[in-house]
Amino acid sequence: MSTSNQTHDHETIKKWVEERDGVPSRIKGTGENEGDGVLRIHFPEFSDSDNFEELDWDTFFKEFDDNKLDFLYQDEKENGETSTFHKFVERQ
Repeated sequence: MSTSNQTHDHETIKKWVEERDGVPSRIKGTGENEGDGVLRIHFPEFSDSDNFEELDWDTFFKEFDDNKLDFLYQDEKENGETSTFHKFVERQ
């Protein structure tokens, strides 16, 4: 059975993302002002990067903390494969 974890620890998030060759990003065109937008972790190996604006970690974590988000993620799928499942949720 696969389980999900939730954190707002920057090092845990960064390690999980980098182990999966992901990059911190935001979706282009989703914000009202310059620098606004929906945060995502992009996995270039699995999807087109035209819709994503890559961010440096400092910018990503500033927006992440300013919006009081948590990172919900899964380490492995039920079959034992490495999972890239994640989403951002409101911090409790």
